[in-house]
Amino acid sequence: MSKINVLDKHIAELIAAGEVVERPSSVIKELVENAIDAGSSAITVEIKNGGITYMRVTDNGCGISREDVATAFLRHATSKLHNEDDLDNIATLGFRGEALASIAAVAHVELLTITQDELAGTRYVIDGGTEQSCEDAGCAQGTTIVVRDLFYNTPARMKFLKKDVVEANAIAAVLDKVALSHPEVSLRLIRDSRETLHTPGDGKLKSTVYAVYGKEFTSGLIPVNYELNGVKLWGFISKPSAARPNRSMQQFFINGRYIKSRTAMVAMEEAFKGSLMVGKMPACVLHLGISYHSVDVNVHPAKIEVRFVNEKPIFDAVYHGVKTALNQGDAPSVMALNKPVLPAFPQPEASVQMQFNPAAKPQPADVNSAAQAVAPFVKSSEPPRSYAVSDVHAPKFNTHYEAKNIEFSEPQPIEQNQQQVSPHLEQPVIEEAREPALTEKPAEPEKSKKLVGEAFSTYIIIQRGNDELLFIDKHAAHERMLYEKLKTQNGQAEQQMLLEPITVTLDKNEYAAVLNSIETYAAAGFEIEDFGSGTVLVRSAPLILGGEDVADAVMEIAGYLLSAKNDITTEKLDWLYHNVACRAAVKAGDESSTEELIALAQRLEQEDIRYCPHGRPVSIIMKKRDLERQFGRI
Repeated sequence: MSKINVLDKHIAELIAAGEVVERPSSVIKELVENAIDAGSSAITVEIKNGGITYMRVTDNGCGISREDVATAFLRHATSKLHNEDDLDNIATLGFRGEALASIAAVAHVELLTITQDELAGTRYVIDGGTEQSCEDAGCAQGTTIVVRDLFYNTPARMKFLKKDVVEANAIAAVLDKVALSHPEVSLRLIRDSRETLHTPGDGKLKSTVYAVYGKEFTSGLIPVNYELNGVKLWGFISKPSAARPNRSMQQFFINGRYIKSRTAMVAMEEAFKGSLMVGKMPACVLHLGISYHSVDVNVHPAKIEVRFVNEKPIFDAVYHGVKTALNQGDAPSVMALNKPVLPAFPQPEASVQMQFNPAAKPQPADVNSAAQAVAPFVKSSEPPRSYAVSDVHAPKFNTHYEAKNIEFSEPQPIEQNQQQVSPHLEQPVIEEAREPALTEKPAEPEKSKKLVGEAFSTYIIIQRGNDELLFIDKHAAHERMLYEKLKTQNGQAEQQMLLEPITVTLDKNEYAAVLNSIETYAAAGFEIEDFGSGTVLVRSAPLILGGEDVADAVMEIAGYLLSAKNDITTEKLDWLYHNVACRAAVKAGDESSTEELIALAQRLEQEDIRYCPHGRPVSIIMKKRDLERQFGRI
């Protein structure tokens, strides 16, 4: 008997639907794009339970005529293509004719529509791909589509849907991109009877950016308007000072379509080189206008990946456009300095007449008051201080470090019987008496340690005894210390209340990831609450974290949480501790005082730290004989 069978129409539609409809956000994307193609100037999206049980899209577009309604739900039925030549000049968002058929195959669908020429509207009901009814109905100009109980007939697909709030935020993320791609369309989103997005539809991109991402994000933008070799570029880029720790807020659009383009991304980041701190990424909302035959959008089922006939004009336009905008719009910050207030000398009372007597001598009181007044401006003649171990506020150990005088100031006098001075050292080596070990074999003498200095503002150099040098990576060492401290706090990290709460604007998918991980953030010392519309409010942060790093840490952790494929709390916390410790640790290249270098070296020895959280060595040892071998001494 034959082993190859032709699939039933219903099964084939269910399989095909999986390519277009993955989750509620896929449905909303297809329906909203159809509404834009229909010439709508206002679109309202309403969802309940993350769109799983209810979705409604209403537009004021051209509508669908009665005779075309049933045909619109057939696979590969479309009004946007007529022959194969049209594939080379696709100017619409939709063109495959699969969306309505795919949606109707896995849900209960109801459509209300009317065209300008019709007297009565049409109500069409289709369930699981099977038509139920088609009748007259009263309705406003345009089209309304209601989708209920998504995946009701495919329970295997239903179980892969996430929580309602996650699915709702995925829909919000899609609508953000649609709104930014078409600022001339007013877009509303109603989630569980609450409006969470409303763009003005005034055609001004900045107004839409403000509605989508808020005031803080919008205030850090630079306008872009450039044209080169037939490629037009316009939109906004972030100021270097408003850069972010990841690429989640990089939005590119080609001919009104949201796309992912590595060419455009690389070009923009190349233009920002030399303007950003290491590890920072620019944000953008950039539109590219090119001829339709120069780009192929028929590559990906979701139509977010495209191919260019020639990528060089795209790269050049983005690079030079962004570079020009940076040169013109990134003005240096102006720092206003307050005028210093000079000390006021005692003034005579108004009733006393001042008389000049050249023979009079100043009274002691006058001399004292004048001296006190000018004392803050008199530079002390005391020589610079050379730090000794006793000056360092750090844990005490059985060994001591000698602080080398980095500034080459004259050594301070040392009291007799307090320290023993080695004739071979510029600074005194401090020895400490030790109790004999409780063993038959006498303990080996402890090596003296001397701070030689710091190389490249990164590596601490310690001389141990007379036969070796110890090099310490100060960032790696400090990072590991902070990481271990966070781990030992068992999810009860020390917090500091911020004087002013910090608002952090996120991509909607990252926003959902943060809201799902509030307890995870709390375990590391962050107190975060929902501020609505893709923004969270940070009220407290880890005590060890500097205030300027709080927003970046929240954003970077959000990106990790979003990309993490598993939900292992321990692993999440471990990565989070890494992130906080790395940001809070002293950075390579930072200037450090002699006291700080000594204290760090002492803590390193006490805690026996060998590797940073990333697995890199914290310190290395160079033997004297190896150094002498390099110079040919042995």
